[in-house]
Amino acid sequence: MTPERRERLLSVLNKRQAGLTVVLENVFDPHNISAVLRTCDAVGIQDVYVLNTQTARRKRWGHKSSSSAAKWLTVHQFNDTATCMAAVREKYDKIYTTHLAADSKSLYEIDFTGSVALVFGNEQEGVSEEIRKLCDGNFIIPQVGIIKSLNISVACAVSIYEAMRQKSIAGHYEQKNLPDAQYNELLEEWGFQEEDM
Repeated sequence: MTPERRERLLSVLNKRQAGLTVVLENVFDPHNISAVLRTCDAVGIQDVYVLNTQTARRKRWGHKSSSSAAKWLTVHQFNDTATCMAAVREKYDKIYTTHLAADSKSLYEIDFTGSVALVFGNEQEGVSEEIRKLCDGNFIIPQVGIIKSLNISVACAVSIYEAMRQKSIAGHYEQKNLPDAQYNELLEEWGFQEEDM
């Protein structure tokens, strides 16, 4: 490993955020999933949860959209809602869904300085009622146009960049954020040898 590559990978790893994740529920288009993975990598999300109760488990994502982002992320795949949400709840204090409801709050009212998971539903039906019942609330992305929805990958990008903004102001990107065990495991996965560490 060249010194330049070593520094680049360490810089990326040191900015990974343990307190932020994305959950995708039955998102069918692999290009949407890949675009989400690429954005997650860009803002420093390491763990992504993919729940698919309607089609088979994926072995590959839409390669062109992701620019190989999946290679650098930890993608947890589930085919059971309860199991997936229990795993998310174990790691994150608050879980919010993107859903238009009377009690929905604006994206800009969410406190992202804590530990937060955001759930995005499929292209046609959004987040299921089953998942909404397991979450802490709903949020919407403020819009003033006639069409009141965004493509899932765009909605995710807008949302997690707001999270990045808040976490940046709070100083979360200025120090190592991942737990030591996960950090060391990723060092090994990313090709670091003993002499590199």
